[in-house]
Amino acid sequence: MKVIDLTLTVSEKIPTFPGSPKPHFIEWETLAKDGYNLELLFLSSHTGTHIDAPFHFLKNGKKIHEIVPERLVNEAILIRVRKKANQPISKNDIQKFEQKNGTIEYGSTVIFYTGWQKNLKEESYFTKNPGLSVSAAKYLASKKINMVGIDSPSIDLGSDSKFSVHHILAKNNILIVENLANLNKIKSNSFHLITSPLKLKNATGSPIYQTKTRSLYWESSQAVPWGLITVRRRDTQWLPSFYYSICNGERKVCLLVFRKMIQKVSN
Repeated sequence: MKVIDLTLTVSEKIPTFPGSPKPHFIEWETLAKDGYNLELLFLSSHTGTHIDAPFHFLKNGKKIHEIVPERLVNEAILIRVRKKANQPISKNDIQKFEQKNGTIEYGSTVIFYTGWQKNLKEESYFTKNPGLSVSAAKYLASKKINMVGIDSPSIDLGSDSKFSVHHILAKNNILIVENLANLNKIKSNSFHLITSPLKLKNATGSPIYQTKTRSLYWESSQAVPWGLITVRRRDTQWLPSFYYSICNGERKVCLLVFRKMIQKVSN
């Protein structure tokens, strides 16, 4: 199973959002003196690749420790839409993707690849980054999206000092992941995504380890017309398509096996 790391490495040299402290790793115990090595960490909860809980911009929003694990392991949709400085991802960009690849379903996780991550070392990285337009954010909110991710430091445009998109997403209980890396290594439009934040009580965010894997249930999509089936789980996440070579052309037998397998997976 191929795994792709989608996160930045946190170090004392990692660029940080203007006004945020630089990380510090403080040597606390050593092998020579204590028999083991141990360090203390000083850093913002929004350092590097990180997740925003709704509480980040909403007084009564969910906090990091209140996010249920089911929201952190799911099938994600990758939308490739290259953007330059201060260029918004528009509602039209999303709808063009849907016209070509199918409707984004309610409860989906949507990741945007803009190509902005290549500017990580530039001064403009945090001030001129692309982000969602207000209309795009409202469109995703209307679909009750589970999570939105992007390869820039903010889901808002760098020029938006009001954090308009953060407010829209927070009010709709949508999780936000920022500073994603290596999205160019993902070749498909959908993939299995694992997001692992620290379980920090009452926190607004957390650095994460996020990885792309091939779905556990994925099979070849080279199928006869009726052998390619997509189903919806009760938790609104979509299972991948299944091709049942065991059917041997018998549609009734195939559907019977299919129902049994889906019942087992859903439970």
